[in-house]
Amino acid sequence: MSEIDRQHTEHPSKGVIGMCDALVLLGFAVGPKRVRRLMHKMSITPIYPKKSLSKPGSTIYKKPYLLRHLDINHPNHVWSIDITYIPMRKGFMYLTAIIDVYSRCIMAWGLHNTLEKANSIEVLHTAVNAYGNPEIINSDQGSQYTNEEWTSTCEDLGITISMDGRGRCKDNIWIECFWRTIKTEYIYLNPEDDVCLLREGMYLLLVDYQCYTL
Repeated sequence: MSEIDRQHTEHPSKGVIGMCDALVLLGFAVGPKRVRRLMHKMSITPIYPKKSLSKPGSTIYKKPYLLRHLDINHPNHVWSIDITYIPMRKGFMYLTAIIDVYSRCIMAWGLHNTLEKANSIEVLHTAVNAYGNPEIINSDQGSQYTNEEWTSTCEDLGITISMDGRGRCKDNIWIECFWRTIKTEYIYLNPEDDVCLLREGMYLLLVDYQCYTL
């Protein structure tokens, strides 16, 4: 799973077959079925139009993509939220983060050991409490965002929901670029055994890059 994550970060257009071929060349005894299962578990989606690997939620909560041709011209105009897999020496965590599309600042983030929808709601509240409400928040169509709790939370805060098209990771490219940065500049260089040390290291990195302001 760690090598799948590294390959995806370096070559985000690789699908199941391309990923399987790369792993076999590196000496892993894997087949497409196992690679597909692990990519699904990691919530990894290759960047090209295709059937999405993210587990969808209810269709009644899916929203259209509102950012195409939108002039994003001030802070808190559009936020982007996503979840990524974080490898550790033993096991893994999931990182949820919100980025302000205009300023490219990380508004809030959280490390969790599950993909529960409550984690994204918690990170959203943290960001709103610190910086106020955005006008629009964009996400993928994963089950963390296509549900009643996420929809009602955003509506109560007066935030308009936008969602990527199915399998269109480029619709959320701003946070995808952030994932690449934090993984190549910290995660892969500093594999941790302890979640507290991982969280501390990530916090210091974000402060150094002035991505997250207290």
